[in-house]
Amino acid sequence: MATRMASDEVTDGIAAIEMHRQGTEKESGLAAACSEALRKLHELLEQEKAALQEHGPDTVFALNVEVVANEIRRVQAMSGIKGQGPMHKNDARPRERQAARPEKSHNVPRNRGRRTMGRTGGRSGGGGGSGGR
Repeated sequence: MATRMASDEVTDGIAAIEMHRQGTEKESGLAAACSEALRKLHELLEQEKAALQEHGPDTVFALNVEVVANEIRRVQAMSGIKGQGPMHKNDARPRERQAARPEKSHNVPRNRGRRTMGRTGGRSGGGGGSGGR
């Protein structure tokens, strides 16, 4: 029984994405690393799907699509992301972010101290007022 393997290009591409993910994880954390890796894997998946449509189902591209899809599921499981599809900026746990906002709502006028721009109410000399001669 012969074992079919994905193309070298796809295997190398997945390996490069994984190595970059591991490096990014050390610098930026797991969530950022997985998010970037998933974006790149989805791009690779779209390329392989296009090649599959062009060349037909009895080619190595069918296996490439399957291998990339499995890698996407592996990275999603690692990061705790459920479902299939790329992660969007607003999808990342919006309920937790919204819950934190009411606590900060009492600080709404954030630019209060910027009104005077560092001046002390115009009483310092040399300001071009209607003062002395």
